[in-house]
Amino acid sequence: MDIVDKLRNKNIRVKEIPKWGTYLRQEWENNFASHLSNKEKEEIYLYDHSGFCGYLWHLFSYEKKECLQGIEAESAFNNEMKNKCYVFFQHSDYALLLENASRFNTDDLRNETGLDVYVVDNHFRWTFVKTHEIDFCGPYFSRKGRL
Repeated sequence: MDIVDKLRNKNIRVKEIPKWGTYLRQEWENNFASHLSNKEKEEIYLYDHSGFCGYLWHLFSYEKKECLQGIEAESAFNNEMKNKCYVFFQHSDYALLLENASRFNTDDLRNETGLDVYVVDNHFRWTFVKTHEIDFCGPYFSRKGRL
């Protein structure tokens, strides 16, 4: 079962927004990495550069933003009040808008392996990130301000 069916079976309203990935990644960067200079962003490979694939979650793995990791991150996400939120991916323009998402939790992302999955509330106040390097990096949970 794919994520859309899984979420709809939990009575979560899912709207597929297939061309929003670029916009959501930029908004994520604007809201969570705005304290870094362009040079600092390049140093942590936030962007694709010289054959190296950039990842937004490097903000956390390079410890440039306060976050929770691992089980603590999963617990924070599961306990977060969720109504509307976006789900998007590092290397895809496909995205989802979820409404009535209170039952959305980390178990719903278990089959999203090999992907970097970003979840944010619709106001970009918090984020949960599941990386493709799940055994080594992440998952991460952070807030726009301080935790």
